[in-house]
Amino acid sequence: MKSSLPLPVRVAAGLAVLAVEQARKLPEQLTGLPVTVVSQALQLSMRVQQRVTELAIKGDDALASLRPAEETPEWATFDEDEPEDTSADAEVTDLWAQEEQAFAEQSEGTEEFGEPEYTGAGDGPAVLPEYDGLTVPQLRARLRRFTVDDLQQLLDYERAHSARPAFVGMLTRRISTVRAQE
Repeated sequence: MKSSLPLPVRVAAGLAVLAVEQARKLPEQLTGLPVTVVSQALQLSMRVQQRVTELAIKGDDALASLRPAEETPEWATFDEDEPEDTSADAEVTDLWAQEEQAFAEQSEGTEEFGEPEYTGAGDGPAVLPEYDGLTVPQLRARLRRFTVDDLQQLLDYERAHSARPAFVGMLTRRISTVRAQE
């Protein structure tokens, strides 16, 4: 059934029917309207945040190409990098030697004082027999008293036996630091 009315009139009639249908659905849509508005607002804010983050990443990349990154940041310091306080080390070494001497004199002739027993140790290098039983922090605490030759002996022993990266790296850095200070 073809209408003889002109196209604009037919379009206007269709708009009127659509408006009436939408007006009838309006009460049902009003209950869900707050949820829809909030959902669309959240989506919009997420898109804005994504765009801002993308722009920041592009900006970081552009600025990084203009200024090369530092090899070691100025705020990063390590025990090996700090200057040695030789006077304090000498005092501690002297006190330690005095304590060992006093202990040796007291324990002469008595059998109850023997060599300390180390579990899993004693097979280490001559410079530090208990080496195998030490953790990284325990070894780090002892490193300052060793010469380059002692440190090299420990490094060679570590490479020949366990070859633990943390130990090898720490010993290598300490050898470099001591050589630089000499």
